[in-house]
Amino acid sequence: MRTRWRTAITATGISTLLCLAACGAPTPPGGAPASADAPVPEKPAAPVTLNVLDVAGDLQLTQPIIDEFAKKNPDMVSRVTYEKATAPDMAGKVKAQQDAGRIGIDLVLTGTDALSAGIQQNLLTPLVPKFNSRLPGMKDYLEPAAAMQKLAGEYGVLITYYPSGPLMEYAPDRVANPPSTPEQLLAYAQAHPGKVGYARPANSGPGRTFLMGLPYILKDRDPKDPINGWDRTWAYLKELDKTITNYPSGTSDTMKNLANGTYDIVLTTTGWDINPRALGTVPANYKVSTFQNFTWVTDAHYATIPKGVSADKQAAVLNLLSFILSPEQQAKAYDKGFFYPGPAIKGVTLAMAPAESQQVIAQFGRPEYDALIANNPKAVPLETKQLVEAFARWDREIGS
Repeated sequence: MRTRWRTAITATGISTLLCLAACGAPTPPGGAPASADAPVPEKPAAPVTLNVLDVAGDLQLTQPIIDEFAKKNPDMVSRVTYEKATAPDMAGKVKAQQDAGRIGIDLVLTGTDALSAGIQQNLLTPLVPKFNSRLPGMKDYLEPAAAMQKLAGEYGVLITYYPSGPLMEYAPDRVANPPSTPEQLLAYAQAHPGKVGYARPANSGPGRTFLMGLPYILKDRDPKDPINGWDRTWAYLKELDKTITNYPSGTSDTMKNLANGTYDIVLTTTGWDINPRALGTVPANYKVSTFQNFTWVTDAHYATIPKGVSADKQAAVLNLLSFILSPEQQAKAYDKGFFYPGPAIKGVTLAMAPAESQQVIAQFGRPEYDALIANNPKAVPLETKQLVEAFARWDREIGS
């Protein structure tokens, strides 16, 4: 939602890289592409440029940390470039470069959606447990974060975490009695067609959190089986769909629609509640309602390394990840509430966060969140295969 991105590799740049590869371009700075079993040194032999692709919005939390690491370690990192893309674009970008033999992305910051695609398409370098000894912060994960780490298998390192949702955000001047059950939400949507919205789950954290949270709230047969265990969920979504005119391609559009009056109620998460209000996208006085007896569907951001990245660059990334997982740097993940709370490791409190973060949370946070997080059960998202199946079925039966 912020505009502090610096584009490093545009579509034209990718085409140029592909052409250079085809024409036998010289080995890039940072070393030749690594084979799967190439040893990774403790540090790069010479400073390298790190090219970071963010498909999750994670740079809102971690770019200051990455920039500080580069500043403090000029012997490892000479420069960092940043690029953003949507989660569905990640696999195509990485695969095109790998097929050309010229990988130009060294680090991908991703959520569970693009992580799943990267694992399915065999695009990522194994990191866990191979490099656990270089990442001591992983021993200190919060219990829900440790459970989220297991979803990444060998291929990602969890760097930020939050309990997510699903939550409902509403305009208090238009919604006198906010819903607290799926039935009440559906009744409101039926009485006010087009006024309840959420974004396509494959592109939206709140969208997929709502999708995965419903089976727990509706007491479906198996919340982990979207094909055979979600009868109530799919039936509910089809009824809700009758009231929805379109599904935005991303969460930002749902927030704009809430603010401009297109929607009265949107599905949200803790971060997507706090941060848009802090940034002024959504009025500060808008409220949040929770479903009765809901289960938090947790979420996280991961660092991944595409296959083919040189051993020297892998060394720099591993040192960077160790830095990110230190308590002092994790405290910066409170940010402006984008991934509230944000830290993934134990013992990191808001009092340790920068003064600006403390001020934002004091002004725009919800006092009830701490109790809701402590007192409601938490469940990890679907695993890769099931998540892809859930997205495909939603696209086919609901979003179409």
